[in-house]
Amino acid sequence: MGIKKEEANFFDRVYEVTRRIPYGRVTSYGAIAKYLGAARSARMVGWAMNACDGREDVPAHRVVNRKGVLTGKHHFQGTNLMQQLLESEGIEVIDNQIQDFNTVFWDPATNL
Repeated sequence: MGIKKEEANFFDRVYEVTRRIPYGRVTSYGAIAKYLGAARSARMVGWAMNACDGREDVPAHRVVNRKGVLTGKHHFQGTNLMQQLLESEGIEVIDNQIQDFNTVFWDPATNL
């Protein structure tokens, strides 16, 4: 099946935004989609995060769902790698939920 050219371009744009998320901050799939002018494409952003498959230049661990839940954690090696990466940046996670989500949330629409 493979990735279509327009999907690849979208994924590249998602990665560019993701690279700009500051250390110690997170954003959501939907916030990235909205910033890219595709507000209803949060799931596609999730697919892009899954497809980046551990690329060190894309901090996929900083992208969570709109409620601050680590919904993508099963795509990281090891059971708690996503949480460990976030905690190493000073973000508190309890039961797969980012604490003080509004405080650490970074919105590309207002910051880029």
